Amino acid sequence: MASQSRKGGKNRSGEEGVLARVTSTITQSSIVQRGKVVASDAAFVTKKLLKSTGKAAWIAGTTFLILVVPLIIEMDREQQMNELEMQQASLLGTPSVAPQK
Repeated sequence: MASQSRKGGKNRSGEEGVLARVTSTITQSSIVQRGKVVASDAAFVTKKLLKSTGKAAWIAGTTFLILVVPLIIEMDREQQMNELEMQQASLLGTPSVAPQK
């Protein structure tokens, strides 16, 4: 044991240690190689998905700002105008009219 290097490499007589052989066998196995390929493919797909999701979020956000926000503001203004008209009608003593929808 004392004759082997600290990392499980070759000893003084040039033979590989048991740990180095086992590690080498495991890392060179087809299962490990296939796992590396699958992990690489999964990372690529995830990156592409996140990029396309970001684009979709940008499109949805800008569409919302351009189309929906002005509609919400206009609906709020209309509601305020209806409330103001009802308040003025009640102050003047005229019968209040139901707001039109």
